[in-house]
Formats: sequence, structure tokens, C-alpha cells
Amino acid sequence: MDREIDTAKKNLESTNDFGKEYYDWISELSQRYRQSQIKAAVKVNSEMLRFYWSVGKDIEERKLDNKYGSHFYENLNRDLSLALNKKSGLSPTSLKYTKYFYCLYSPLLANRQQLVDDLETPTRPQLVDDLEILFRIPWGHHRYIIDKVKGDCQKALFFVRKTLENNWGRGTLMNFLSTDLYERQGVAQTNFAMTMPKAEGDLAQEYFKDPYRFEFAQLNEEYTEKELKDELMSKLTQFLLELGKGFSFVGREYRLSVGGKDKYIDLLFYIIPLHRYCVIEVKITEFDFPDIGQLAGYTAMVDDLMNTSQDNPSIGLLICKEKNSVLARYALSRVNVPIGISKYELSQQSLPEELQDKLPTEQEIENGLKMITKKK
Repeated sequence: MDREIDTAKKNLESTNDFGKEYYDWISELSQRYRQSQIKAAVKVNSEMLRFYWSVGKDIEERKLDNKYGSHFYENLNRDLSLALNKKSGLSPTSLKYTKYFYCLYSPLLANRQQLVDDLETPTRPQLVDDLEILFRIPWGHHRYIIDKVKGDCQKALFFVRKTLENNWGRGTLMNFLSTDLYERQGVAQTNFAMTMPKAEGDLAQEYFKDPYRFEFAQLNEEYTEKELKDELMSKLTQFLLELGKGFSFVGREYRLSVGGKDKYIDLLFYIIPLHRYCVIEVKITEFDFPDIGQLAGYTAMVDDLMNTSQDNPSIGLLICKEKNSVLARYALSRVNVPIGISKYELSQQSLPEELQDKLPTEQEIENGLKMITKKK
């Protein structure tokens, strides 16, 4: 947008000579115009979603689809188009989705009514906002969410919030709807409850997942730790998307020197909303006790050598191939720095082991394709 404004400004200057103040004003006007266009589009989207909500509410509460038979949605589409004097109104499928939309989120109405009866309820703003934010993302996004969440209102709200927070397009939303993000978010095994004030610990917990999905990594069946980290770095954008909003990359094999020794951190990030460095160690083996000692040492070094007065104590995150939760609990219980432990999964791990053995190998698929080609 800035490039478009600069180009337009140069074009204007080539046809007139009214001075810098005038051209700056024109530039400001053009920016305000574009901002008003965006706001208008958002408002139109919000009003249309409120209309869809009202249609779905009518259909559900009046039981219209039951009352008027199996062709109700086709007839409604036709009759609404005639009433609006348009060639087509909402399609029968879209009309069905208005009902799904209302039914999915209608439990929020009960929460709102309860709050109306008790204006002193401290959670009132949050619950009211839950209903209002529905009208702030596009209808196409809602249809994807409706298809994937299977009637789970809280799961649907989670993805509505994430879409708003991260400005997700449909492709990104679909990706995360397919990776069990709702189930993985905030469930990493940590010692935050013991090492951080409750409010900070609860907030930090939400930034860590279990497992992490590295489906974007292109690796052979036998891969080394270096190859995995190489893939994470070569696909840094996807890696950052998987880590979540707020993670900023600082460095790989980040060198810290102390006591005449050099130590190298696998991956160093900064979690901007938490004002904390995040030290990440990646292991392609099963978690073991020494891993925690190494990570705790790195975290302490970052606090001592890198933190400023504006930074909170660092967090360590161990991402390993396998994790014994009982051993992890024992290890974390005796560490006085904030640390989380999670597993990672690659695409080939998405099927149960008993099914993976039954799938054809790459060679078998290739031989099958050759046979088909010969028959042709």
C-alpha cells in the first residue's frame, strides 16, 4: 500500500507543482481513504454475519426446515431471490450454514442472559466479547470452522480468536484446523506453576504445545539431529507458525561464552508478549534427565549474559522425539528455572504404527504405477 501511495504521489507531482505541503496532504488523504475502505468492508462483513445469525436463529427456533419439508432450503433460496428482485440470493447450502452457525454458538446466548441477571459478574466482559467477535471474521472462515469442530462451541471460539489474533487467511486456518491445535495448545508438560507467579505461569503455559507438528519437514526415514534442525531453519516461516504468535527468531547454535568455555544453544527465540527469551533444545531421542540439566544451564546463562532490566527470566523448552511423562515430572520437580517438555511429530507419524506397516512402500507404489503404464 505504501508503494502505491508513493507512486501516486510521484504521478501527481509530475502534473502539478503546488509544493510539498500540498502533496503530503494528498498522501494523508489517500491513506485515510484506504483505511475508511477497510473499515467499511469490516462493517459490511459484520452486518452480513449478523443477518446470517438472524436467519439461522429463525430457522432453528421456528423449526422451519422441519415445518416446510425436504426442499425447504431450495424454496427459501428461490423465494428470497424473488423478494429481493435478484437472480440469486443465498444458496441453499449457505442457508443451511446459517442454521449451523446459530446452533454452534447459541450456547453463548445462555451465558449472556445469565450475565444480564447478574451485572456484577466479573467475567461479563469476556463472555459478551465471545459473542461479538463472531461477527469480525469472514463468512468463509466460519464455514471452515463449522465443518471441522463438530458442534464444539469452545473449540470454534478458540479458532475464531486465533484467526483474529494472527490475521489468518483461509489456507492457514484450514492448516491449523487439521493439526489438532486446540487439543495441543497449552498442554506442554512444564514446571511453570512452581517457578513463576501464577498469572505469569498461566499465560506462559498457553504459548507451549504438545506435540509440535513438523509436518513441513522433508526428511528421510533415518535422519540426524542436524538434519532436523536444518529443516526447521530452512522452513523457518512454517516453524514460527507452529510455535505460535509472539515468537521471534534470535539465532541457531547461538554461542555463549563463560568461564573460558563456549556453549552453543540449539535455537534461541524471544517471546515478545512475555518479554522472555526462549531457549529451545531439539532432541531426536527419548527424553532423559541430563537433557534438563543442559537446558537449565543454558537458560541460566541467557539470564545472566543477555537479559536487561526490561526482560523477564528466560524459559527453556525441550522438544524431543519421545517423552515419558512420569520421568519428565520427576525431572521438572527439582529444577528452579521455568522449563517445558514436549514431543514432536513428523508427517509419517500421523498414522498409528499398526497401520503404517500395512501401507505400501515407495518401491511398491512405483512398481504398481509401472504396471498400470504398461497396460495402457
